[in-house]
Amino acid sequence: MNDRPEDAQKAPRARRLWLIAAASVAGAAVGLAAVYGIGGYGRNANAQGTCRAAMDAAKRVAPLARGEVAAVTVASEPRQLPDLAFQDRAGQAKKLAEWRGRVVLLNLWATWCVPCRKEMPALDRLQARLGSPKFEVVAVNIDTRDPAKPKAWLDEMAITKLAYYADPTAKVFQDLKAFGRAFGMPTTIVVDPQGCEIAALAGPAEWASEDAVKLIEAAIGS
Repeated sequence: MNDRPEDAQKAPRARRLWLIAAASVAGAAVGLAAVYGIGGYGRNANAQGTCRAAMDAAKRVAPLARGEVAAVTVASEPRQLPDLAFQDRAGQAKKLAEWRGRVVLLNLWATWCVPCRKEMPALDRLQARLGSPKFEVVAVNIDTRDPAKPKAWLDEMAITKLAYYADPTAKVFQDLKAFGRAFGMPTTIVVDPQGCEIAALAGPAEWASEDAVKLIEAAIGS
């Protein structure tokens, strides 16, 4: 059956409208990516240079992601974390940038998270063993209801080597989720002295084990 003349005239116009709509959608996607970091997950123009040392550390760490820390994922591209905000025990504002110059094991935990509670003593022992001007475990609590509860739990468990940090708004979790991490609890990221990702883990680990200690020592470069 032959096409009608009016259909032939409509076809180019419909195609133009489709192309305009597609371009608009693509433009909106680019705009969202620019605002929220979608797709880039922390990549930026400076990351290539800023995170060069993190990539070297990731290469050192990669063969040590085994045993008790076999689930650790090593960074495969330069990615600088957002400057996460939280509070110390006294309620004073803190930023992740304040740890520039040292390797950080950043851990998000909550008292309602059973695996989180299970690994906290190991994190405390890791801090006791390796804590120094070159390294710190920064465990950030994200309980949103009773701010006294996590402090009381840590005291009850005799966890004394970890400094207390918290974000009762849990925004730090959302910020890391936008970064491409923090899809569950606990979430742990090994951060280099420039604030770049070396490795990450979704879920708990035995952080006081020899496997974990060797991995962190490699991240530090010791």
